[in-house]
Amino acid sequence: MAINLQKGQKISLSKEAGGDLTQVKLGLGWDVAQAPQDKKSGFLGKLFGGGSGGDSIDLDASCIMFDANKQAVDAIWFSQLTSKDGSIVHTGDNRTGDGEGDDEVINVDLSKVPANVVSLVFTVNSFTGQTFETVENAFCRIVNANNNSEVARYNLSAQGGHTAMVMAKVYRHNNEWKMHAIGETASGRTFHDLMPAITPHA
Repeated sequence: MAINLQKGQKISLSKEAGGDLTQVKLGLGWDVAQAPQDKKSGFLGKLFGGGSGGDSIDLDASCIMFDANKQAVDAIWFSQLTSKDGSIVHTGDNRTGDGEGDDEVINVDLSKVPANVVSLVFTVNSFTGQTFETVENAFCRIVNANNNSEVARYNLSAQGGHTAMVMAKVYRHNNEWKMHAIGETASGRTFHDLMPAITPHA
């Protein structure tokens, strides 16, 4: 059974997975809050042109890699889908709804993350500039890619006047990888705008 994280909670990924965890997927998902009569057209239908009206929202997931000095080493986002070292791969917009509602997925090979990288901070931001007042059911989850089992899930109360959120951090501690549920609101259209809010969590 996956653990449901509370804001601020930290867990050991290997302990929760029941063994060494190297290949993980971080799935991020959300829905657009809609009037009841609009629900049948669905979030993905609206996002990809299947619905009418201008209430779709383009949320983008990013991962920023930090060293021990809280200096950004690399960033994985829609303009660079693979880290320079190849350990992290963003799959881009997920148009299939695959993986129980993940809208974007970032694959991480923890065994290949360079030794100087101590933390991976995951964010989501509204590229189109709408606030999270139009977002509901936001979550991020860690999945063991070897058997596709969910290790941990963090459901966020994301609604509000912000345009971004620092979701979670995966970090090294005493030679093991841990996850920290952050859930900090911020504002910005890309991760560049969010760096003042992200860096304190690195």
